[in-house]
Amino acid sequence: MLKLHRAFKFAGTGNQHLPCKCFRSTPFLHQEQQLSSINNENPPNCPSQNLVEQLRQLRILIQQRRMENAKGILGTLIHTSSVSQLYSLFSPSPAKPLFSDLLFSLYLESKLINQAEELYSLIRKDKKFPSLSAINVFLESLNSLRKYKKTLEVFSDVMNWGIRVDKASYGKAILSAVKIGDLGKALELLDCMRSGKVGMDKFVYNVVMGGLCKEKRVVEARKLFDEMLERRVARSMVTYNILMDGYCKTGKVEEAFELREKMKNDNVEPNIVTFNTLLSGLCKSGKMEEANCIVEEMKSYGFVPDGFTFSILFDGLSRSDDVNSSLALYEEVVKTGVKLNEYTSSVLLNGLCKKGKTDKAAEILKKMLGNGLTPTDVLFNTILSGYCKEGNMEKAYLTIDEMEISGVKPSCVTFNTLITKFCELGMMEEANKWLRKMLEKSVSPNVQTYNILIDGYGRKQEFVRCFEILEEMENNGLNPNVITYGSLINSLCKDGRLLEADVVLSDMISRGVKPNAQVYNMLIDGHCMRGRMTDAFRCLEKMLQSDAETTLVTYNTLLNGLCKKGMTKEAEELVADIQLKGFVPDVITYNSLISAYSDACNSEKCYEMYEKMKTSGIKPTINTIHPLIRVSKEGKNGLVSIEKIVEEMSQMDLSPDRVVYNELVHCYALLGEVQKSLAMHQEMVERGIPSDKRTYNSLIMVHLKEGRCQEAKNFVDQMKANSIVPSDETYNILVEGHCKLKDFSGAYIWYREMVDNGYTPPANIRDELLSGLLEEGRLEETQRNEF
Repeated sequence: MLKLHRAFKFAGTGNQHLPCKCFRSTPFLHQEQQLSSINNENPPNCPSQNLVEQLRQLRILIQQRRMENAKGILGTLIHTSSVSQLYSLFSPSPAKPLFSDLLFSLYLESKLINQAEELYSLIRKDKKFPSLSAINVFLESLNSLRKYKKTLEVFSDVMNWGIRVDKASYGKAILSAVKIGDLGKALELLDCMRSGKVGMDKFVYNVVMGGLCKEKRVVEARKLFDEMLERRVARSMVTYNILMDGYCKTGKVEEAFELREKMKNDNVEPNIVTFNTLLSGLCKSGKMEEANCIVEEMKSYGFVPDGFTFSILFDGLSRSDDVNSSLALYEEVVKTGVKLNEYTSSVLLNGLCKKGKTDKAAEILKKMLGNGLTPTDVLFNTILSGYCKEGNMEKAYLTIDEMEISGVKPSCVTFNTLITKFCELGMMEEANKWLRKMLEKSVSPNVQTYNILIDGYGRKQEFVRCFEILEEMENNGLNPNVITYGSLINSLCKDGRLLEADVVLSDMISRGVKPNAQVYNMLIDGHCMRGRMTDAFRCLEKMLQSDAETTLVTYNTLLNGLCKKGMTKEAEELVADIQLKGFVPDVITYNSLISAYSDACNSEKCYEMYEKMKTSGIKPTINTIHPLIRVSKEGKNGLVSIEKIVEEMSQMDLSPDRVVYNELVHCYALLGEVQKSLAMHQEMVERGIPSDKRTYNSLIMVHLKEGRCQEAKNFVDQMKANSIVPSDETYNILVEGHCKLKDFSGAYIWYREMVDNGYTPPANIRDELLSGLLEEGRLEETQRNEF
């Protein structure tokens, strides 16, 4: 009991002025019970008694402000005692807040963040707070461990308690908000700093600007950039780089260069990031000459192009289809002795493979590995993917062999690349063979592997196998995702199995996998393609009730379905509804409407939509032109209207396709305009557009109109030589054309060929030929069975 009395004496040192009658109402009673329990349960010199003694010494040291000595004792205790023990056994006294801060700081310094969080909770239960400096360290520690939500939670707690925080606290909270993508919260905190007259520094501006630029909200970022000048906050190199990057990533390269000039005027020195940022913007815009100028300017500032610089250049050259320059740049890099890292090397190799230069890419990789580049699966998989895209499977297999010889184990991506190729080719046995090899190599298939197989079997309409794979996937502990179900639903819809697709959708939802907009769009399209508009709109209702957001694609799909069924009134109502929902009709919207009115032979509405489309700033496409030509050729001035459309196409830099040329060739042929018809055909050939059956039929017709029977026959021969089989329409043109020329012998030859090929001419053409033969007294031909 003497030791217990001494412990109480030490514990109560700071509260000796309290009267004895109040003793039991203080927290000391709880401590007395704890210490009594410890002494009763533990023999003398046990760790708990040592703890009490150490805490006594600690309190004295803190009261004497000998913090370094106190820190030494506490630094040992935090590893041997629990948070609750240390906090509760240290007696309430004026030294308690200092003790709490010291303990809190030590936990943070020792990276014991869980203990720090526990201590913070205990302090808050006592309706106290650590010091602001300790809180700031706490917030910093939470951020360093990416516990951003906890940082905001603590900061909010501090603010709600009415503690005046400083710019460091705000900075950490704003950083956390940006990191979790809550820019609204970040901007709200920025407003709090303004209203609370808390000094704002470049750190908070840079953080928020970075977040805005990442979300492509560059206009808002620019406002903050300008505000910095108003508030006399120095804009650093980092500030300029952030905004430049934002401009470049949104395609506003000119604004980025204007900012670079401003940077010079403000005497802010650039770094290599500045130049790489501008370089990236130029390369993505295909401005490779300007990019080379930036490289030279970079060098004039004393910066040596790094791996990232070269990766940007290789990517730019790849985008520009400039394989030769990519290879020249690589040679230059080799000469200068710069060692390319894995990322830069993969960009170069990928660019070459995309342009069908996989052999060259493989040769370069071999050199790189010989020069010390560490072989990785990423590098070999790039070459493998290139060979698979080229269809060179033998070299793809050799790449895997080289990969293993280099000591690199084929990865899941390696096998998935091969399986994907075989699924695309419909060679499911080969795909399964590589799946087995994958398992033999102890590489576990992932969700993507199964998704590839489900898509492959779905394309071949082998749905039983699709469901087997789905079951196998789940048996192996892998959960199907939205892509898994999406692939299966897409294949079912394309095969017209809409009932099964709806069942899969229900199963997907029941398993907690949320369908996205693409999945619903597939189902809506499936119903629309089969004219089942009621079911399509029922699917839309399901979509609206779910979390999936409808898109313009959704409504355009429904609109196209209505238009194909000739439901133009309902289509117009849907367009009005689309606009009320905040969607802006696009080229597909207008094309669907124009096509519907064209099918209804309503040229007035067709052209009304066409003009509305242009005034809305939407550039027509070739699919806009087709229905316009169809409806125009039926009018009184059909050819004039078509020629006007073609002239407008030229003004819009829109090249005619085969459909447009065919209509022109045909219209000129009907009018007997041989030269114009032939000129259009010649232009078509010069543009590399192959003739089809309709083209040849028109050319045959125009020559027969001019009595050029041999030229007409030449086109028939050319048609056959190009593996285009003459149709019944071709033979009708030939027979009728010769009859009009009173060449009934020629007509009869074509008539015989027509019958031999299984075609029957219309009665009027047959009768005209028969009459002509009778007039010429050719009774033998008229009495044959074919008549």
